[in-house]
Amino acid sequence: MYKSVGCDLKNFEIILLLKLFFAAPFFFFVIQTFAQPTAPGNIALALKKLNTNGSVLYIAAHPDDENTRLIGWMSNEKCLRTGYLSITRGDGGQNLIGKEQGDQLGMIRTQELIAARRTDGGKQMFTRAIDFGYSKNPEETFAIWGKDSILKDVVFAIRTFRPDVIICRFGTDGSGGHGHHTASAILAEEAFDLAGDSTKFPSLNSLVKPWKPKVIAWNFWVERSKMTGKIARMEVGGYNKLLGKSYGEIASESRSMHKSQGFGVARSRGETFEYFKILAGDCDTNNLFSSVDFSWKRLEGGQVMAKLAQEAERKFDFRNPEGIVPLLIQAYKAAGNLKDMYWRELKQKQIQELITACCGLFAEATSQDFFTTPGAKLKINLTLINRSQQLVRLKRISISDLYDSSFNTLLKFNNQLKTSTWISVPANQPTSNPYWLNQLPLTKGLVQISNPAMIGQPESAPAFNSVFDLEFGDLSIPLSVPVQYKWVEPSDGEKFRSLEILPPITANLEEKAIVFPDLSPKTIQIKVIANLNSISGKLKVQTPSGWKIEPEEQNFSFDKKDEEQIFDIKITPSLGATIGKLAVHLMVGQSVYSHSLIRIVHAHIPIQTFLYPAEAKLVLVDLKKGGKNIGYIPGAGDEVAESLRQVGYSVTELTDDQLVNGHLTQFDAIVSGIRLYNINPRMKVYYPQLMSYVQQGGNLILQYNTNNWISSLKGSMGPFPFTISRERVTKEEAEVSFVLPKNPVVNSPNKLTNNDFDGWVQERGIYFASDFGSEYEAPLSMKDPGEKEQTGSLIVAPYGKGNFVYTGLALFRQLPAGVPGAYRLMANLLGLGKH
Repeated sequence: MYKSVGCDLKNFEIILLLKLFFAAPFFFFVIQTFAQPTAPGNIALALKKLNTNGSVLYIAAHPDDENTRLIGWMSNEKCLRTGYLSITRGDGGQNLIGKEQGDQLGMIRTQELIAARRTDGGKQMFTRAIDFGYSKNPEETFAIWGKDSILKDVVFAIRTFRPDVIICRFGTDGSGGHGHHTASAILAEEAFDLAGDSTKFPSLNSLVKPWKPKVIAWNFWVERSKMTGKIARMEVGGYNKLLGKSYGEIASESRSMHKSQGFGVARSRGETFEYFKILAGDCDTNNLFSSVDFSWKRLEGGQVMAKLAQEAERKFDFRNPEGIVPLLIQAYKAAGNLKDMYWRELKQKQIQELITACCGLFAEATSQDFFTTPGAKLKINLTLINRSQQLVRLKRISISDLYDSSFNTLLKFNNQLKTSTWISVPANQPTSNPYWLNQLPLTKGLVQISNPAMIGQPESAPAFNSVFDLEFGDLSIPLSVPVQYKWVEPSDGEKFRSLEILPPITANLEEKAIVFPDLSPKTIQIKVIANLNSISGKLKVQTPSGWKIEPEEQNFSFDKKDEEQIFDIKITPSLGATIGKLAVHLMVGQSVYSHSLIRIVHAHIPIQTFLYPAEAKLVLVDLKKGGKNIGYIPGAGDEVAESLRQVGYSVTELTDDQLVNGHLTQFDAIVSGIRLYNINPRMKVYYPQLMSYVQQGGNLILQYNTNNWISSLKGSMGPFPFTISRERVTKEEAEVSFVLPKNPVVNSPNKLTNNDFDGWVQERGIYFASDFGSEYEAPLSMKDPGEKEQTGSLIVAPYGKGNFVYTGLALFRQLPAGVPGAYRLMANLLGLGKH
């Protein structure tokens, strides 16, 4: 067993986090780059939002499903609190910017959604559902997710966010194609009816009160002529003078944050209409929100508040934002008389942030290093500036429960107040990790979250918060900012990243699966990294039966943190060695640590930290190899090349010069990375050389490419025509038939059987070939339950002395996962005609 380093926030801390998260109007994100006051246009917009009392919740299945133009329009034109509930985090998709897959891809897409909401002004939420890949119908989706569990999450989101109107992106009729899409609509409609009933999901009653929305509508994108029932239409293509952008421009910037999916889009301007089918409730055909009162009249005790807030909006002067602070102070006090605690907390939070923004207040808390460990000491630098003539007095600074100091300092205009302190990180401080990935391994359909109040949150809370208690006359306001690390990048300037809390020591293995093609020993390397000064102990490795480890134990010792050592481990399999886990344990005194550390770094999102078990899968494969030297053309990002090297192939990543000028005949086979033709415009230049290579006796193996409105294909791919369809087999256990049992692909050098398709992960294959002629052979056939046989998962055509292969089989997932049959199949493809 490894020592748990997961997050374990107390209930009251989580409930406080929920209140802060759902109350924030425009300083929305739990973790901000720094507490930056907004520009006057943003303040004016926030004042409009203060005077608008209503919410709308958009619901769909994945990151990128949301209508960013509509979200931007509802948030910034109608000034409604606008949320997007994405049922999943997109962990089952493909990645156009790197090799991250699965849970790591979900981390990237989570941050892309947060960045999109930062752009369009919405708020982001999730359920616990895992994106397990393409699903062909909602029945399969619910069977894997567990319908009641996700329905409960949607009800929780509605009761927490309290939308007046719910908008679905998809219909329940299957027109959205993906089973997840249809499932999201089914969940939304059922939750609309259940959220107001306290007898449904009663375990939520201790966290949130029942809430009944007034309207639910489908923001459809199918042809309007096919729609029946009541249809509403609204023009959403306007121009926001306060932001200086049209809603089409905001939508483009928001949607273009989905970089891992290649969803950058052009800006649009001018009149644009959105259409809605009314599913329940009532509204005018030109106003989806006509049945909802967004004025102060809906709030008991809001009359005084209304007068002050509206006067503040009227009197706001772009040249003198601080001039309305006295009115805002009075409004804050009046908001305290609102009868509904939900609205009281929401409005007071909005006014707090308006006051600090109007005063140009800047607060910052930075750590001396970007990571630390439980029990360590950490220096924190604190900065506070009042960039207004408003009288503001600092009364207190606290850092979580670790530092608390009283002040009575009047903040002089534009003078920096700087101080610093050392804190002792608690010995039981939770380590940094996405909270939804604390309980690994994940099940196929649902993440496990120990504290139900965390469900829905977009990301984990910061390690520590610094709170500056400020006094404006007789009103005290807390200004909270996360403790972060700040540095200067010569090419980018000032940069920020979250403070990481790490275990004292971590161990990283190079591979997720270590694959042995025979009984020969293999030496692997384990990188041990110290996260603490002066630490020593023993490294121990455990394996399942049938595997010999040399040495089983080694000593490590580090003087300074961030040092690393490489340990060589010799592993020898025996006949009958079982597939299982190699586990690394780092023994320090009486404590055992067994986590690997990965940092996901992409320029468009904050650096992400992921702690996961220091384990690797051990696999012994009965493998005969045909061919030896392999050329590899990188695509959108996969680990196929590394997987082939593991079993003894010599793999060379091909350069532009090699692909243009020849020098290819040295390779027994050339393999393309996934989606190569979608991302590399030079493939049309390489095509003649690749076809010449095949004619001269080479094997060219193209992994899947897509062919749709996002990633269209131009030019030829093979020596004979074929097209790429959207056909796929999503059930990884689907039966595979050998329709050409004598074909070399299934016979040589490895005799394939149905057992070779056992243990596959996520799917059989995607984007199968279609419309191929008699020049191609298709040795395999497969289908999902209740569907027709698909023969385009793998097609092969002899051409000259060599062979061309296109395969939509998900080998890019199977090989890194250590699926034995995938290695045997790939070896046959690489070795066509070579034995």
